[in-house]
Amino acid sequence: MAQTDVLLTKQPVPQTIPACELPPKQYDVARNTGAYTSSGLATSGFRTAKYLVDEWFQNCYARYHQAFADRDHSERQRHESRQLAAETDLLLAQKQRIERALDATAVPFSIATDNLQCRERRQHPDLVRDYVEMELLKEAELIRNIQELLKRTIMQAVTQIRMNREHKERCEMDWSDKVEAYNIDETCARYHNQSTEVQFHPHSTKFEESASTPESWAKFTQENLNRAERERLASVNLRELIDCILRDTAEDLRLQCDAVNLAFGRRCEELEDARHKLGHHLEKTLREITDQEHNVAALKQAIKDKEVPLKVAQTRLYQRSHRPNVELCRDAAQFRLVNEVEELNMSLAALRDKLLEAEQSLRNLEDTRMSLEKDIAVKTNSLFIDRQKCMTHRTRYPTILQLAGYQ
Repeated sequence: MAQTDVLLTKQPVPQTIPACELPPKQYDVARNTGAYTSSGLATSGFRTAKYLVDEWFQNCYARYHQAFADRDHSERQRHESRQLAAETDLLLAQKQRIERALDATAVPFSIATDNLQCRERRQHPDLVRDYVEMELLKEAELIRNIQELLKRTIMQAVTQIRMNREHKERCEMDWSDKVEAYNIDETCARYHNQSTEVQFHPHSTKFEESASTPESWAKFTQENLNRAERERLASVNLRELIDCILRDTAEDLRLQCDAVNLAFGRRCEELEDARHKLGHHLEKTLREITDQEHNVAALKQAIKDKEVPLKVAQTRLYQRSHRPNVELCRDAAQFRLVNEVEELNMSLAALRDKLLEAEQSLRNLEDTRMSLEKDIAVKTNSLFIDRQKCMTHRTRYPTILQLAGYQ
């Protein structure tokens, strides 16, 4: 008979009757079937009671549950910490882009202000608030608004980076605590009755006042994970917002730059056309002045030519007025001389009137010439300021990649 699994309490009595002729006796094996027992049934010199399979799994689960929970949550904390670190690096790169974009806006702002200051040196009547100046003022205002927006975005990015680092540090601390707790639980799981490292700790059964419950532990861990996830999502949204801001601001600046350049081009065409018309008018005026000068010279010569016969006629009359006595006669010659003098005087008076009119017309033409030359000089100065100063300076305008912070 196989009796190896029977718990013997004393030495068996020697059998005198063959076993095959005796009825079999049933023996109940003593087993440890308690709900929360942890050791077998003690005997006088050895131990034969074993754990049931379900009891063994129950004890193992109770022993390793906390360790596995710590390990699982520590891995999640580590994962969230790594994600926050990666997100922080990406956000730092975006912050550097914003800073480069903010630095790049200094050049357009200096160009706009320099253009406005240069155009203040225009002369009257070109010193007006035209559509070019309106576009320049709009550009300067746009750049100021963009700079303020970028500064606020930088502050928001700095705040988000600080929050990411704080929650990363919390996750790392919690992860470190859970790794340490996991190692402690793993060490405890290896202890058994034959372990040599165990010793008495009478006060270890007391609960610490700061000890947490499984519910508060799980809540604290989940809150850390949730906060880390919220900050990570906030960082992702902020990075997307920064991309949109940089793209929109760069496009707005380039569109406004193109609008200003177009306005400058139109204004330069108008100035060039006006200067061309004034030059043509000046050429016509110069020709009229030349003709009028010739007319004045001819009138003066005609007056001079008329004065000689008048002198002759008046001299004759004067000499004939010295005739003696009855010889002082009003004869036909005397009448002819008097008529000749009157005709010459009338002719000279007419010539002098024409000369006065011609000289006045010449003066008017000279004034017109001076006015035209002044207007041409004003237009040339305005064209030089707009084309040579402003438009040449605007060739230094940053590219859209620089305005977007990529360069």
